Amino acid sequence: MPVRKGSEEKLLDAVDDVVFTRGIESTPVDAVLARAGVSAATLYRGFRSKEALIAAALERRHERWRRVWADAIDAATDDEQRLLAIFDAIDQYADRPDGARWCAFLGAAAEYANPPAEIAAAIERDTDHMRRTLRDLARRLPCDAPDDLAESILLVLTGELGMRLRDDDRRRSSAVGRRVAATLVAHATHP
Repeated sequence: MPVRKGSEEKLLDAVDDVVFTRGIESTPVDAVLARAGVSAATLYRGFRSKEALIAAALERRHERWRRVWADAIDAATDDEQRLLAIFDAIDQYADRPDGARWCAFLGAAAEYANPPAEIAAAIERDTDHMRRTLRDLARRLPCDAPDDLAESILLVLTGELGMRLRDDDRRRSSAVGRRVAATLVAHATHP
């Protein structure tokens, strides 16, 4: 018997609230169950392991992030601003009730030297999506090496997200990361 949708959402919400705040390894399954208000039997009806539950929560978060970023790209007024919209999207996502002060994907990647397959796949999908989208956006600009530009912006983004792990202020703005990325864009498009 599969887990009911309401129970599944409670479990995924609990992962967002507890695991993505405290860390994967330091959060026991019992803490997730207590926060969700469901039994272990309910958890294991829907997910074969703690790692599978976390991977599902990462996937849900990825879908939500993709929508926020797509909206930020759509709101941008030109190709350069569309490329830099990822920094606007980070701030918009962090301000959401289901957002966070840091990146769950970066946090999950940092916790494991060799992550379980489900978690590794979720991290890879998120990274691949960001890389592909940034490359597609960079290729619209008059620049000789758009893939290099996209990779540079991804590196700045990762640094910006890493600083959110260090800063305890949830209201951190990505303004510095955006300025650095804008300088990279200016250099790549006006050598």
